Amino acid sequence: MNNIGLNSKKVWEGFSKLTKKEKLERLVETGFLDPQCVVELQHGGTIKEELLETLIENPIGWFGIPLGVAVNFCIDKKHFIIPMVIEEHSVIAGLSKAAKFINLHGDLSTEILGKHAIGQIQFACLRDPVRFEKKINEQKEFFLHQVNQTVLSSLIKRGGGASDIIVRTIERPDKKIMGILHVLIDPSDAMGANRINQACEFLRELIEAHTHEEVTMCILSNLSDQKITAANAVIYDIDPILGKRIEEASLFAQIDPYRAATNNKGVMNGIDAVLIATGNDWRAVEAGVHAYAARNGQYSSITKWEMREGNLYGRLEAPIQLGTVGGVTQIHPIAKICLGILGITRADELARVVAAVGLIQNFAALNALVSDGIVNGHMKLHIKNLVLSVGAQKEEIPLLSQILIGKLEQTHCVNETDALEILKEIRQNT
Repeated sequence: MNNIGLNSKKVWEGFSKLTKKEKLERLVETGFLDPQCVVELQHGGTIKEELLETLIENPIGWFGIPLGVAVNFCIDKKHFIIPMVIEEHSVIAGLSKAAKFINLHGDLSTEILGKHAIGQIQFACLRDPVRFEKKINEQKEFFLHQVNQTVLSSLIKRGGGASDIIVRTIERPDKKIMGILHVLIDPSDAMGANRINQACEFLRELIEAHTHEEVTMCILSNLSDQKITAANAVIYDIDPILGKRIEEASLFAQIDPYRAATNNKGVMNGIDAVLIATGNDWRAVEAGVHAYAARNGQYSSITKWEMREGNLYGRLEAPIQLGTVGGVTQIHPIAKICLGILGITRADELARVVAAVGLIQNFAALNALVSDGIVNGHMKLHIKNLVLSVGAQKEEIPLLSQILIGKLEQTHCVNETDALEILKEIRQNT
């Protein structure tokens, strides 16, 4: 659908100043959208009642959240327009600005470490933990062969499938031993939740028969730490004062869990918006990311920024298990359009883009915090929502916004009461 390499610069120039109609025309002109996609976008992709009935039980309507695009991204030497579904005004604006800065002064790259999702088979209380582990290891190849041929044959054809079974034991509070098997499965371009659960259920009877231990539960894990996606950014010759401040802000999030929670929430502002746009399970990724952030016994930042030899280096590491086939990605028309805008067909490439977006979102937030501050940065953009919330009419919005920004710069505080009082004065004077 798109000609990203040829037309990305033309797409980016002045994009935020265009009207919605002009933005769509620009994306069609440069090959990111085709005219039929524009029709779908104008209807929100939700005009078919049968789709509503397919997605959830007891549907009564649709809840619309804005779909926008972040620009200026160059990831692994390839240009991207990033579709994002989010209701917070500052996210796309700050992200696009930060991406432009890094595009001009640095580099953004990604890597994927590992490829396996995890299915868990639980044995609540093992009778003989030593014998259990021995039997699993003796029959491992047989178990893997059976599940690959019976349940995962379609994944095998695409280069995926189950490749290992790992034995874990945990001492319970009552001093008995719980057994857990980790079945490592490469789901290829699917997120794979249903297939992984089916594989574990299939293995239940086989393993019970060979070990004489009772399976309690089978379920996938959303902590997919056997497949980590990393994004790396470098900003060359950054202002040393700014770079040091960002490094210190990053250290704050690394060692203090209270700050880490807010830091990671900011990262997920970017990540979740892309996941929703592409029809992926953002709740599963959220759970995995936060569990990974606490893997060492204390909740910490999933990003790190540090100064080295005059350059600022940033890195994000997180378990990001996504899909580009199956599920909502293939039945929701807007999700399909968003994947088309990205020009992505492989799950690994989508995970790379998502990680890069999360890292740059973090840079945007830290840069704002250590320079303009959260009030002057975030609240100036929030004023646009504030003036709408108090019922300002189209002709009143520019003046009301201007006065509120002036008050914000003087007092560092504006709220809905301020907006209502100023709007009342504007109406009295006119």
